[in-house]
Amino acid sequence: MNKPAEISTAPRRSVVVQGFTNSVLDPDAPMLGPVENGGTIIANTAPGCWGPMITPRLRGGHEVTQPVHVDGAEPGDGIAIRIRDITVTALATASGHDSSPEGFCLGDPYVAARCPTCDALWPETHLEGIGQDAVKCDRCGNAVKPFEIVHGYTVVFDETRQVGVTVPKAAAETIARNAHHYAALPDRSVQHPILAFAPSDMAGVMVRMRPFLGQLGTTPSHALPDSHNAGDFGAFLVGAPHDYAITAEQLAAHKTDGHMDIDAVRPGAILIAPVKVKGAGVYMGDMHAAQGDGEIAGHTMDVAGSVTLQVEVVKEYPIDGPVLFPLLEDLPPLARPFSADERARALRLAKGWGMDTVEELAPVSVIGTAADMNAAIDNGLQRAATLLGLSVAEVRNRATINGAIEIGRAPGVIQVTLLAPLARLDAVGLGGYAREQYNL
Repeated sequence: MNKPAEISTAPRRSVVVQGFTNSVLDPDAPMLGPVENGGTIIANTAPGCWGPMITPRLRGGHEVTQPVHVDGAEPGDGIAIRIRDITVTALATASGHDSSPEGFCLGDPYVAARCPTCDALWPETHLEGIGQDAVKCDRCGNAVKPFEIVHGYTVVFDETRQVGVTVPKAAAETIARNAHHYAALPDRSVQHPILAFAPSDMAGVMVRMRPFLGQLGTTPSHALPDSHNAGDFGAFLVGAPHDYAITAEQLAAHKTDGHMDIDAVRPGAILIAPVKVKGAGVYMGDMHAAQGDGEIAGHTMDVAGSVTLQVEVVKEYPIDGPVLFPLLEDLPPLARPFSADERARALRLAKGWGMDTVEELAPVSVIGTAADMNAAIDNGLQRAATLLGLSVAEVRNRATINGAIEIGRAPGVIQVTLLAPLARLDAVGLGGYAREQYNL
């Protein structure tokens, strides 16, 4: 297993992150920090998806923050991440459903963009004008567009960041001419703002803002493009023709599933992420202004913003993927804690049938990822079974009568959300987070 550079400075109570990776999560790259166990990470994040997708020098689909070393975190542990705050700083963004023109990449347009005119891989580019041919190769001057917007929109946000509205062509082009300002890109971000494309295919649509992080997790133990740190996008690396090709076995062993696009990863939620390198390497990015389950267009409203996290080491974490304790309102109806009245009724019923007690239950959401939805469900069920010390068959039953399978992202990120025996969560050190989150 690869190991990052040793951290020699004393742990700090808080770490402020202003830098970004080149869209590759590399366990051998230096980390910031260390932050102390229980400390705070504060970051300004850059938009994910479209901006990096039209910036060929970036070697992944996002531009995530430089990872932070957490004092005391060792491979086999977990990191509990309390999401204290997520604030959108962008004034506007653009997005839409994509296509990948032929000839502009080596196998994967997210990872290995190329200029088909001069054949430069990961070419340096600049913006000239606006529109979908605005990204130009520094070497030959021709347009480089590993992605095009098939149907898209430009959306502006109100000053309270509660609602937005999509704008017509003239307004989109006005915004495009001052794209960096409206995108509010952090100072060290190198992406081209997608607002420069000025899409305007559905004007006058209102949107409700509900920001969350599409990327939040820990550094994988093998260098992976950031957007491919999950079982679905990561599958594109298996046997790929570029430098980041890996085997299926390597992907399973090294990924940490930090790219989830689960809309419940928002302020107030608690995420437990697996640790696969010393210090964990907590990173974040790909903030979304809002998104429906599944992110079915392939992309949503990616925005710049500020984030505050509190991190804590969980020793001997038993699974290799994330666990989420969502806000109460984000739980499926059947996975919400029983009220005192419901428990009293259930206990009376149980005693009438010769039972002295009923289980103490708590909500938990186990993340599964894989190349397709069915395989992701299987992965999530197996992880939940391992976490709780139950059979997969029992997890299936519990998720059916006391939970749900929820879609994070197509093609292959899901949540197995259920009411789990609280004693089983206690046994793996997670019961306290459930009690904290749901006032049990």
